[in-house]
Amino acid sequence: MLDQAKLPAVLPTDRLLASGKARPEIRADLRRIADVRNALTIAGLWATVVVLVVGADRLGPLGYVAAFVLMVPVQVRFAILMHEAAHKLLFSRHALNDWVGTWLVAYPAFVPVGLYRRAHFAHHKEEFGPNEPDIAFYGGYPGTRADLWRRLRRDAVGISGWKNLRPLIRAAVRGPGRAVALPIVLVQAGMWAVSWAATGRVYVYPLLWLGPWLTGWRVVNRLRALGEHGGLGASPDRRRTTHNVRQSWLARFWLVPYNTGWHLAHHVDMGIPWRNLPRFHAELERAGYIDGSFTYPSYTALWRALCSTGEPLPARETAA
Repeated sequence: MLDQAKLPAVLPTDRLLASGKARPEIRADLRRIADVRNALTIAGLWATVVVLVVGADRLGPLGYVAAFVLMVPVQVRFAILMHEAAHKLLFSRHALNDWVGTWLVAYPAFVPVGLYRRAHFAHHKEEFGPNEPDIAFYGGYPGTRADLWRRLRRDAVGISGWKNLRPLIRAAVRGPGRAVALPIVLVQAGMWAVSWAATGRVYVYPLLWLGPWLTGWRVVNRLRALGEHGGLGASPDRRRTTHNVRQSWLARFWLVPYNTGWHLAHHVDMGIPWRNLPRFHAELERAGYIDGSFTYPSYTALWRALCSTGEPLPARETAA
């Protein structure tokens, strides 16, 4: 694990507070939400779904294979925008943020955003604390490569996805969680009906939406979670709870779209919307709070460090 003495003690500065957050005059600009651009982003994401479905319908079997694969990063994007809405950063008007974030982003992604928001804020309050909701994803590391492959296989064949889908369906039919689960199931049923009516094919929704969510998205979600917090532990210093990984275009397409790869910056100040995270990350770098001594050059290097042995996580490689 990292030696605490190696983490640069540089705060506060003339631009950053002791917590790492920007000083108020700088923070106000960093926290500005781009309402119109975010609306266009959501519209573009739904347009991508339509293009993939229409393309698959016209190209036949190979088109369906390509659409199935490409729907995985699309669903990653839905999840990231849902996360943005949970932080009330999708739109500056809270009512609009919650309506769009719920009905056009979270419910299509099978997420009860209200429950997610409460659990996720516990994660931000104290990573690896007693109320940490995501410990199942990144707890137990460093581990072995065999352990990771076993978990990824369960994700890839739909076992993990079905464990999440089954209680949602049951709750929608009966149970105390019906008010939460039923709207999600109804939105999914509506998407199925629309795809069936538009293409004349009943299997389009289960094959191109439900299928990727049950399988490929699960794989990517686990790998992303490991890239954010795997192998770390509780600490008041966010650099010891959250990884910093050098971003590449390939990772940003498949794994960490919408700037979510600048995850350490997000945990230093969770009130900064996704479009401004690279700017805030640059502020942290200029201050010396983030440097190459604890930056991984790629996600594969991080996963390798987490899973190549059962020994303590080795020192992070310096980015080129």
